[in-house]
Amino acid sequence: MSSPSTMEHKEGTKKAYSFYLVTISSSRFGEFGTVSSPEDANDGSGELMEKLVTSSGHNVSKYELIPDDSSLIKGAIHRALESDADVIITSGGTGLASKDVTIESVTPLFDKEIPGFGELFRSKSIEQIGSSVILSRAAAGLLKGKIIFCVPGSPNAVDLALREIILPETGHLVKHARQ
Repeated sequence: MSSPSTMEHKEGTKKAYSFYLVTISSSRFGEFGTVSSPEDANDGSGELMEKLVTSSGHNVSKYELIPDDSSLIKGAIHRALESDADVIITSGGTGLASKDVTIESVTPLFDKEIPGFGELFRSKSIEQIGSSVILSRAAAGLLKGKIIFCVPGSPNAVDLALREIILPETGHLVKHARQ
C-alpha cells in the first residue's frame, strides 16, 4: 500500500541500478571453482538473482562464486564496494551450521544495519516454511553508500527476497544510502 506521502518520498527513484551478486557455497565452489556467471556453476539461485535483476530493468555488474570462508566473503564485499554496483547481494551461508559464516563476516562491516529487511523477510517466509523461519538469519545494511543484502541460498528464499522486498525498494534504499 502506498500513501501519497510514500509515493512522493520515492519520487525520482525509478532508475536502473547496478547489482553485484555473490553466491557463497563451499560445495559448489569445490565442484566449479572460480566462474564468471551462475550458469557456469549450475547455480540456480544465482541464475534466478540475475534473471530477476535484469528483468526489472537493472544490470548485473559482476557475479562471484566463493566458498564459505570469512576472509573470502569479506574480500568479495570489498571488491563489490570498489565496483560501480549500487546494491550487493550475497546468497548462501546464512544458516546455523558451523560452516555458515556469511552473517558473522558481513554484518560487522555495516555502517548501519537495516533490521527491517530481515524482519520482513522472516515475516513473509512464514507462509512458505512455517516455524522453520526461526533458522533464517537474512540481514541487510549500509556500507560506504552501498546497500548489502545477505539472503539464504535456496531458490525460494532468493525469489521471495528479490521479488517482494529488494527490487521494489531498490531505488528508495539507494536514494537514502547516497544522502
